[in-house]
Amino acid sequence: MPHVMSFRRSIATHCLAATVLVAGSAVYAQRGGNPAAAAAVKTRYAKLEVRIPMRDGVKLFTSIYIPRDSSRDYPILMDRTPYGVAPYGADAYRTSLGPSGNPQFAESGFIFVYQDARGRNYSEGAYTEMTPHKDVKNGPSDVDESTDSYDTIDWLIKNLPHNNAKVGIYGTSYPGFYTTASCIDPHPALKACEPGAPMTDLWMGDDLFHNGAFMLGANFDFYLGYGRTPRAPSLGPDPRYPGPESVTDAYKFFLEMGPIGSGSRKWLPAESAPLWDVVMHHPSYDAYWQDRDISRHVKRVPAMLEVGGYYDAEDLAGPWRTFRGIERLSPGADNHIAIGPWSHGGWSRGEGNAMGNLRWQTKTGPWFRDSIELPYFLHYLKGDAAPSLPKVLVYRTGGERWDRYDNWPPKNANSRSLYLLPGGKLGWQRPQTLSSAKNADKFDQYLSDPANPVPVVGRVDRSGMPRDYMTGDQRFASKRPDVLTFQTEPLTEDVTIVGPIAPVLHVATSGTDADFDVKLIDVFPADAPSWPGDTTGFIVAGYQQLVRGEPFRGRYRRDPAKPVAFVPSKPDSLHFVMPDINHTFRKGHRIMVQIQSSWFPLTDRNPQTFVPNIFEAHPEDFRKATMRVYHMTGRESRIDVHVLP
Repeated sequence: MPHVMSFRRSIATHCLAATVLVAGSAVYAQRGGNPAAAAAVKTRYAKLEVRIPMRDGVKLFTSIYIPRDSSRDYPILMDRTPYGVAPYGADAYRTSLGPSGNPQFAESGFIFVYQDARGRNYSEGAYTEMTPHKDVKNGPSDVDESTDSYDTIDWLIKNLPHNNAKVGIYGTSYPGFYTTASCIDPHPALKACEPGAPMTDLWMGDDLFHNGAFMLGANFDFYLGYGRTPRAPSLGPDPRYPGPESVTDAYKFFLEMGPIGSGSRKWLPAESAPLWDVVMHHPSYDAYWQDRDISRHVKRVPAMLEVGGYYDAEDLAGPWRTFRGIERLSPGADNHIAIGPWSHGGWSRGEGNAMGNLRWQTKTGPWFRDSIELPYFLHYLKGDAAPSLPKVLVYRTGGERWDRYDNWPPKNANSRSLYLLPGGKLGWQRPQTLSSAKNADKFDQYLSDPANPVPVVGRVDRSGMPRDYMTGDQRFASKRPDVLTFQTEPLTEDVTIVGPIAPVLHVATSGTDADFDVKLIDVFPADAPSWPGDTTGFIVAGYQQLVRGEPFRGRYRRDPAKPVAFVPSKPDSLHFVMPDINHTFRKGHRIMVQIQSSWFPLTDRNPQTFVPNIFEAHPEDFRKATMRVYHMTGRESRIDVHVLP
């Protein structure tokens, strides 16, 4: 362990520059904070601001909180982020420390480290969105997030007094990506990682694209502020550009915007919004996106705990892709996943017993924070008893319980198919329709109009991605002529579906391109009582609760990197995988499937005319088209699932 005096000399040079740089920011960063909570942190922790040198000479701004009690050694908990480590200034303190803001972390005693990622806020260097990992490094100029993390940890271990040479790292969303990337080829001191809702593959199901459909509502808002140039001359935070003012109806706003490429440039011109401009030039799963799939590189990692939520509207796929990547590439790793009934980062706040109109009794948030997350880090960093953590810890929605599995999907789950049947029926038996039967028994069809797309929720909403849409009531959609609805009879026993949901659709369009959005829905009985104690007035009877929904851009049915047009009115097929569930459809409920060709403005509109780049479509390219979904022998449209016995 280094001498305290050498530590102080090392810190002094870094602190002087950092204090001069950020002193003016401290008051601004603290605005809206909790002075009493910050004062409590200050009583127990001393704060340092340093610039840690990387192997290529770039220095990363790092904020460090060290326990004032120097009678023992402490492990290090680190959070690397592109969003800033405010409050800046040596005398400006955070109001809480550690994962989820759980006060038990600060009480237990850690050295807490917060770092501005390379090229962001007060860290030097060039910023790269979702930095591609380099499996082979040929010298000190070959850097990525794993090397930046390695160099940071190496500096911390050698320069911070009273550390026990054990480090953990955590982060949610974009910091979740930095967590995963930092844990590849790790420093020997890095013992435990918790990537929460990690951005993992931006095209394959995370923030930007879902099966080729662009997540318009969320990303337009995000890129209005993120990555705008130029950065402040002092390497300060990106300037925040004003967005569209007084938007009360996102559906109307985005519809009037027109084609995304030309329509968005009023707000996001290429010269000041380079990250948005990159997206506009890469609509397909080309090398640009493939290089940013961090799950392809998780070959050597320390203990990992991927955390996510079933109702995460942003990074639903990331935890599973990371988990499966590690299982595939590093099968002997100490790898675990925990998925609860949470929105984006929802495990870190609140009771965890409500989402939108949905209610349940189990307080999942406090239990996870106190019984899983805290013991996980205490075990790996302090040597406490191992937590009761299985390979797969998943909450059973609809069944209100935690399930623990050694394999996923569970080995005892049976592969079954829900078939789309004539007359809007849904069942476990194959359709027996003969090829000579009337058309009504061969397919269902609807007219999809890009000028009147199916909305994401059945109300006027100012958000393009309402946070509650993932449990949203689909009764409004069932009434639309451009939504196909299939449902079972009332269930005679509970049915628990686990694992990924895989639609296999046989379709046709009178156009040359099409989206097909699939929704799996839990239909409550007509006499279902309202939630106990609920005062919102929501009528639970007949509730059509969205359990899982995903879009699929039909041009990518052959290859996500190479779009292919449909032949008008010619039957074709597509198959894709929707994110995992662990859900019980109760006795007396029905299982419903809906299919539509727009989901607006959650996703951008497909013009339904094949063009090379949908973002650059012209207004005249947007045309009505008739969509067919077949349910006949040889073309049995279905949803493949796993069902517990």
